[in-house]
Amino acid sequence: MTILVTGATGNLGRLIIASLLERGAAPQSIVAGARDTAKAADLGVRVVPLDYTDPASVAAAVEGVDTVVLVSGSEVGQRVAQHQAVIEAAKAAGVSKFVYTSAPKATTSDLILAPEHKATEELIAAAGLPAVILRNNWYTENYAADLARAAETGVLAAGAGDGRVASASRKDFAEAAAAVALEDGHIGEVYELGGDVAWNYSDLAAAFAEVTGREVSYVPLGFDDQIAALRGAGLDEGTAGFVAALDAGIKNGALGDTDGTLARLIGRPTTPLAEGLRAASA
Repeated sequence: MTILVTGATGNLGRLIIASLLERGAAPQSIVAGARDTAKAADLGVRVVPLDYTDPASVAAAVEGVDTVVLVSGSEVGQRVAQHQAVIEAAKAAGVSKFVYTSAPKATTSDLILAPEHKATEELIAAAGLPAVILRNNWYTENYAADLARAAETGVLAAGAGDGRVASASRKDFAEAAAAVALEDGHIGEVYELGGDVAWNYSDLAAAFAEVTGREVSYVPLGFDDQIAALRGAGLDEGTAGFVAALDAGIKNGALGDTDGTLARLIGRPTTPLAEGLRAASA
């Protein structure tokens, strides 16, 4: 079996390849698809050019592959077209398993990031691919910058209210992707993946305090106040609105569900919040 991992030089893609190797996959059975192949030279597997915006490179990368792990692109607003190129190539190549890293409750969520994932899931279904959908919750590493600010200021300011987040470390999600890629079955499943504990921002401030060794207070912000604060920190209007909309989604419960599926797939508890933050800051 040959497994292609797209976005192989990204944070998640690298960890998926490492997890595949840790789970016993032979290096020659793994193909790392990368826009800049030089950045993938240290992965220890075969590397091929794969640029989401170059359908010819995508088709060549997928040729002869049994399983595709499509790591969702990072360019917000461009992802549907980029993902479509991989979906079409995988269909043409007749792959036997197609794994996609989606977003929580992608087809029903009001989260600002959900529509592109919803559209991608619809394209996968329309193509008739033998797919496994991994709806990844937040990565704990997303809070590394907030942790650094809290270490300096003693404050975590956000518009998430008392909303909860079932985050886990990227390595946890990477292990899940490796597991479903390597194991028989899983085709047709849509897995909602999150950490074992759904925490709120008061809990996050406490975890920041544990990691930094200083007291950290959570300061809840209203939507308009948060945008003003973000603008004051140097963000442009569009980016400030995007960040505030993400926090509003959290406040409304978009990331709060967890049912243990991630832990079951990886065969161990998910990484605790403080432990994940400590690793992210190292």
